[in-house]
Amino acid sequence: MAVDNTEISLDGSSSNEKSKKPSQKEASSLTTSENTGIKDKLSPEELIRGFESSQLKKSIPEIYVGDTVKVGVRISEGNKERVQPYEGVVISKRHGGLNETITVRRIFQGIGVERVFMLHSPQVASLKVERRGKVRRAKLFYLRERVGKATRVKQRFDR
Repeated sequence: MAVDNTEISLDGSSSNEKSKKPSQKEASSLTTSENTGIKDKLSPEELIRGFESSQLKKSIPEIYVGDTVKVGVRISEGNKERVQPYEGVVISKRHGGLNETITVRRIFQGIGVERVFMLHSPQVASLKVERRGKVRRAKLFYLRERVGKATRVKQRFDR
């Protein structure tokens, strides 16, 4: 039994000793197990799910709305790269999985600044929960109208 050593790249082109290019139908039926002779079909949905699971970060702490977090953001200036901390209150959590985002609000020089962070993005270097907040809502957009001490969130000790 002869084994065909054809490799399929991400753009669909193939390469082997004879540089024979398979047809589009043959290329779609080839998968990662070409060397064993078994041809499994992976649906596009399974391919995307596999890729997304490989991109997920493993060590993300439990974050809830109302928590005060410190996010380390990677900033590249020219050819240098540094990590800048951004600390504030989580006022919103959205989506799930690879697309999970949090909105962090802080007061900088008397002006409210909000940033949206994708948790699994390579731009987020670190994520640390400074203190837990005791809130009764899923979104804390009402903090936008508050000023000074009224923007404080009570601390929660049970999590």
